[in-house]
Amino acid sequence: MWAALEAPLVVFLVVVVPIWLVLHYRSKRQSAPEAGSPPPAQPVGELAELWQTARRMEERIRTLERILDADTPNWRGRT
Repeated sequence: MWAALEAPLVVFLVVVVPIWLVLHYRSKRQSAPEAGSPPPAQPVGELAELWQTARRMEERIRTLERILDADTPNWRGRT
């Protein structure tokens, strides 16, 4: 039984596995960011948009808190 598997196993281990490993780690190295390199910079427009979104959310929260203060004065003390 081992005689029938010996030749294909040797070919697999000597030829296929090393090529497979080389190609695998080459692709890993290409897709990974370089060590020590700064993170990719976000466009200024995207950061400005995030800032504006945060400001609008902050204003909405303040408005909701004012409404709750008017309707239910002790809402902050409830758990």
